Amino acid sequence: MPRDTATFQRPTGPLTLSDWRQAARAGASVSQLVRERVAQAVAGGDAVPDVAWILPPDAPAMQAHLAARLAELEALAAATPDRAALLARWPLFGAPFVVKDNIDVAGLPTTAACPAFAHTATRSATVVTKLLEAGAVLIGKSNLDQFATGLVGTRSPYGQPTSTWSADHVSGGSSSGSAVLVSRGTVPFALGTDTAGSGRVPAGFNHVVGLKPTPGRVSSAGVLPACRSLDCVSVFALTADDAAAVLAVIEGADAADHYSRYTPGMAGWNHALRIGVPASPLLDAAQGGPAAWAAAEELARQLGATLVPIDFGPLHAVARLLYDGPWVAERHTVVQALLDTQPEALDATVAAVIAQARGFSATDTFRAMYQLKAAQAELASLWQQVDLLMVPTSPRHPTRAEVAAEPVAANAALGAYTNFVNFLGWSALSLPVTTTATGLPFSATFIGQADADVALARFGARWQAAAAQPMGATGVAFAPPAEALPKPACEPMLTLAVVGAHLQGLPLNGQLLERGALLQEATTTAARYRLYALPGTTPRKPGLQRVASGGAAIAVELWAMPQRHLGSFLALIPPPLGLGSLELADGRQVHGFLCEADALEGAADISHHGGWRAYLASH
Repeated sequence: MPRDTATFQRPTGPLTLSDWRQAARAGASVSQLVRERVAQAVAGGDAVPDVAWILPPDAPAMQAHLAARLAELEALAAATPDRAALLARWPLFGAPFVVKDNIDVAGLPTTAACPAFAHTATRSATVVTKLLEAGAVLIGKSNLDQFATGLVGTRSPYGQPTSTWSADHVSGGSSSGSAVLVSRGTVPFALGTDTAGSGRVPAGFNHVVGLKPTPGRVSSAGVLPACRSLDCVSVFALTADDAAAVLAVIEGADAADHYSRYTPGMAGWNHALRIGVPASPLLDAAQGGPAAWAAAEELARQLGATLVPIDFGPLHAVARLLYDGPWVAERHTVVQALLDTQPEALDATVAAVIAQARGFSATDTFRAMYQLKAAQAELASLWQQVDLLMVPTSPRHPTRAEVAAEPVAANAALGAYTNFVNFLGWSALSLPVTTTATGLPFSATFIGQADADVALARFGARWQAAAAQPMGATGVAFAPPAEALPKPACEPMLTLAVVGAHLQGLPLNGQLLERGALLQEATTTAARYRLYALPGTTPRKPGLQRVASGGAAIAVELWAMPQRHLGSFLALIPPPLGLGSLELADGRQVHGFLCEADALEGAADISHHGGWRAYLASH
């Protein structure tokens, strides 16, 4: 009888990446701490196998790998006695982690939860190499829904992990073991993969953070594909700060991954957020879902957000393409030979799902691609209405018995708010909210546009602090990191002062929003400017001019514009307007809108209003 994943107690020692860095900085032997953690993780022995693992730390191949790695770290520590220098060079020094067993590690087997498919990897996935180069310590490989096909965590011949909060309920999949091992506190972070929600649903069912990057931000080289055009490597962690630190290490372009598309992206939002929520959320009343969702909405409001009800019908239509459309053929490309020659080697449900690929033609594929392209174009305008989407990570949390009775239907229900995200190229972050009246963990997933990963992570840190939930199943309350952690990259921004039709809520503000510009603050210029209402402009625009004397302070908004979009923005500015240097009331110099002097002849001087918005209000 396998050990149930819900029966484990929190291990002693460091929990978060901040804890591990603190221990290293204080001079502790991180190698000894890792050995202690491994001993705790395998305390049950072979007589009671732990279904969270496929390759546990005490497996012979893993023991040899781990011994070599710890000896390497001990040599590095001896050669670098300055612990600050050690952590600067190897920011994850000594921190243990696990990877889902569809991710290659050189010299170790990759099974994808299918023994007949197992093979020894000759080189490590790019993400694994980057983590090792940052000083982290791989201690094992985790269980998954076979070939990463499922959101339930029950489709594996190596056993069925359960939620760390309930032995009767599924762990979620396909990254089942990774989420469970983080929730227990065995490791501070783990890697999973996410095609349809496999980096988010298990996080929600185990009360941990699940970070799903923008597709292409993190390399998938060395990761066995599920749907190669959609797959993402995901991060499970106890905190959003830890997840962001791991992202900082593993992100970046990779020539070995033909789907690599790395853009640092936006830094964050400096204005009150507009968060889109389902107008009619799908929730299980019997499990206490509506009350838990109400708690999520209230917490969002406490953080200053305005909630905007959204019709999710178009998003659900996109989600249905994943399993009802020809993308299932991408899974078939991976297992076709095995399915044709040894169908009994596959989990019966996995085989049935993938076998659907045989029913689609090339014509069907192109029709579906056209449908997706149209939806992508239509839904891009959503980001002019909201900054983020907030959804229940899953409508409900099924039991193992429910999944066994209806394996396909139960699985399909879990993807209602996850399946569409990678199709649309968006980013997402699953965060704990509360526990339901029935004692189950409940989480919300925040979805951002492409390249909003850093902004999401920063918001996630604020959310966790406000939610004040325990970290996973450890029973330990969330606390902000005491150690500085690596930060993922965000793109260079240019501060731009706008004075007229580009102000928030006015007709041309969309030109800023569609370029990812972020509102920083409302302020005024130095008292050295005059403001004029320009005649004959559509939409109506003002002109700002610096004067030698008799000037006034004029209201402006400061927006942070991604520098890569500046050229396209400049192309939209018609004469007589242009960008120049503006002096603010506090003496700062920024770029902002100015007007050519000869265009102001005959224009009405409206400086006494103090700004364009006040002038419009007066009319």
